[in-house]
Amino acid sequence: MTRIKKSSQGSSPFQRLFHSEEISHKWSDLSDCISADGKLSEKLKENVRRVLAYGNGCSYCQAKGTPLKPEDMKESYAIAFAEVFLLQREKTEEKFFQVLKEVFSDEEISELLAFICFTTAQQYFGALMDLK
Repeated sequence: MTRIKKSSQGSSPFQRLFHSEEISHKWSDLSDCISADGKLSEKLKENVRRVLAYGNGCSYCQAKGTPLKPEDMKESYAIAFAEVFLLQREKTEEKFFQVLKEVFSDEEISELLAFICFTTAQQYFGALMDLK
């Protein structure tokens, strides 16, 4: 049971936590945009999302599956960085960004960090609302 009653709008339990149609639509649009293939693949981002779900304590997100074994070096580095982020949220050390630069372009790093930050916000929201 969530901490508040769910709204009648939205197509998922997460979306029904928003009681503002405008916020719900804009949040969903950004979620769709940031999760889609871009500089980084949707598959890589999904695996990062799975790692973050456990570190951010969102039961709803955890129910979508555990992290999968990375299939390539980029995915492995992205997952490792997500794990570092979870441990060093307040101040991620510069050396970890230097490691990212071994395999990612600046554009890819920007997309990865935007994805990590937005996903963390979504998962915090789900966890705070006690979404199961």
